[in-house]
Amino acid sequence: MNFIGKNIAVVGAGTMGNGIAHVFAQAGFKVTIVDISPAQLDRAIVTINKNLDRQVSKGNITEAQKKETLENLSINSNLVDGIKDASLVVEAATENTALKLQIFEDLDKYAPKDAILATNTSSISITKIAAVTNRAPKVIGMHFMNPVPVMKLVEIINGYATSKEVTEAIVELSKQLGKVPCVVNDYPGFIANRILMPMINEAIYSLYEGVAGVSEIDTVMKLGMAHPMGPLQLADFIGLDVCLAILKVLHEGFGNPKYAPCPLLINMVTAGKLGVKSGEGFYVYTAGSKDLVVSAQFAK
Repeated sequence: MNFIGKNIAVVGAGTMGNGIAHVFAQAGFKVTIVDISPAQLDRAIVTINKNLDRQVSKGNITEAQKKETLENLSINSNLVDGIKDASLVVEAATENTALKLQIFEDLDKYAPKDAILATNTSSISITKIAAVTNRAPKVIGMHFMNPVPVMKLVEIINGYATSKEVTEAIVELSKQLGKVPCVVNDYPGFIANRILMPMINEAIYSLYEGVAGVSEIDTVMKLGMAHPMGPLQLADFIGLDVCLAILKVLHEGFGNPKYAPCPLLINMVTAGKLGVKSGEGFYVYTAGSKDLVVSAQFAK
C-alpha cells in the first residue's frame, strides 16, 4: 500500500503538534493544525516561524523553502472542519488517556472513512485507543521525538488490529519526512519509554536516597555513558508530570514494582515543580539564560 494523499491534519497545537506539523509541511504536505484554542494555534505558527528561521540561519533550508513550508500550513479551531479532507490525522494532544479516547471517538466519526488515524502517544495503549473507533485496522502509533524538526526517530506502534498495509504506509511516510522509522508492538511504554523512564526513575531514586547530587548524577551519565543530556536534565526537559504519567502507565500495565515512581518525583509534581515548563525542576530555568543552575532544593 502506497501512502496516497497530501492532506494531513494534526490535532493539538502544543510543542509536539507544532513540531509534527512543521515536518509534514516542510516535506510538501498540506497541513491543517487543529486546536480548540485560537491562542494556542497562533503560538504554534509563531513557534514554527522561529524554528524555520533557525534552519535558515544554519543554512539547512532557504528562504524560499521557509516560505513554501508556511504556505503549506493552515489552522482551524473546529475539529470537524479541520479534518474533513485529511488522508491522515495525527493526534498530538496532552498525554491523558480519557482525553485521547474522546478525541479518537470524534476522529472516527468525522474523518474520511479511508483516513488513517495516528496517535503521537508516548505510552498509552494503541489497542485501547483503537477500540473506541470502528476502524481499528487503520489506527496506529506514530511517536515522534522532541524536538520534532531535529530528532530523526519515529517509533511506529502497531495496535493489536493494525493492518500490515497501514504499517507499511506509515513506515514509507516517515521516510518521506526524512525520519528513521522503527516498528514496535503495543505493550506499556513501547520501547523508547519502557527503557528510558526506568533509567530516569532510578536517577531520581539515586538523588532521593542521597547517593549523589543532581550535577554528579547527570555528569556520570553524560561523560561515562556518552549521553548528550543527563537523566535529570532530560526529565526536566520532558516534563516531570509527563515522566510521572508514563511511569504510572508502566507500573499499572505490568504490575511490577520496579516501575513504581519515586516518591520524590511524585512530590515534585504535586508541588508544581515540573521542569522547564514551570521554570524549575531539578534545575532552575531563567528566560534567556543557558546556564544550568541546580535548584536550591538540591544545592549542597
